[in-house]
Amino acid sequence: MKRLAKVASLSILTIIYLFLAMLAHVQAADTIKIGVAVPLTGDIASYGIPSERATELVVKDINKKGGILGKKVEVLAEDEMCKPELAVNAATKLVSEGVNVVVGHVCSGATKSALGIYKEAKVILMSPAATNTELTMSGKYPNFYRTIGYDKNQARLAVDFALKNLNLKTIAVVHDKADYGKGFAEYAKNYIDNSKQAQVVLFEGITAGAVDYSAVIQKIKQSGAEAVIYGGYHPDAASLVSQMRKKNLKTLFISDDGVKDNTFIKVAGKYAEGVYATSHTDTSKNPLAIAAVNAYRKTYGSDPGAFFLNGYAAAQALLNAIKNAGSTDYEKVRKALRTYYVETPLGRIKFDNKGDAIGVGFSMYQVRNGAYVEVK
Repeated sequence: MKRLAKVASLSILTIIYLFLAMLAHVQAADTIKIGVAVPLTGDIASYGIPSERATELVVKDINKKGGILGKKVEVLAEDEMCKPELAVNAATKLVSEGVNVVVGHVCSGATKSALGIYKEAKVILMSPAATNTELTMSGKYPNFYRTIGYDKNQARLAVDFALKNLNLKTIAVVHDKADYGKGFAEYAKNYIDNSKQAQVVLFEGITAGAVDYSAVIQKIKQSGAEAVIYGGYHPDAASLVSQMRKKNLKTLFISDDGVKDNTFIKVAGKYAEGVYATSHTDTSKNPLAIAAVNAYRKTYGSDPGAFFLNGYAAAQALLNAIKNAGSTDYEKVRKALRTYYVETPLGRIKFDNKGDAIGVGFSMYQVRNGAYVEVK
């Protein structure tokens, strides 16, 4: 009898577990899940937190209006610290939780590492900041989209500005050896070489996170470079430019959108003054951008950081595509992204067949009086 009672007890528990699993599945089906995979801690958190909060704000607004397709939208966020191995873990977890679409990742290396997970699961990923050219141009990732331009164009802008606006003849090109920084640097070097107007007098990789950059600074000095074009992120850029200035090396410093961040200015302090950096075109006067920034300030009590508007546009574009597709079906949402325009803080955008946003571009900025100002 005891044995029969034990079996009966196990059967009841099994039924309960099955019921709870079915209930969870039904509940999950009643929501549209948008994942966010960005650095929320670590040195690059200032890039990721604005995009996570942007997604929360977009979803809050949509849910207030009744949701999409009769369903509420749910945000699932994962911290990947801009590290490839953690990005894979974050992607795997989000896929296992049944996300329909994902905003992320921020860093190109982390994005590339995680893309295969999303591709296999047929989950669309839209990055607000990953600019590595091959992410779209290689054709390997049909599930990848972005609300920012790519490094090939960003590097061209940097070089054109250096040659035409600053009339430079000798340039050192330095990078952090990572997918994003090295890719940007290689494009810059090629554009300079092909221009026949200037010479790359040094092409050098540095070790990200190093404490002392004296060796590369000495090489820059010996090369006679009028400017450094740097590919990488703001922590190393702040350290490098600070050490250059402390050694009285006044060589101009031109970089990418990985450096166009207020955290760079805070860390580099007075040494940030005069630094140039490319980034997405200023749309701060767009009424939708003004509204988004005001919503951020009201909710979080501060100004948003880098890539906030790109993250906001990414969340809008993904959810707008689901709405227009009338479904969360992978192929239908992909088609909707390429078919329908969406009004965003970046302007009116849709996506080409490779996944790049039509209607976004880059501008040059300079630190003036402690703030980045767009150079007209």
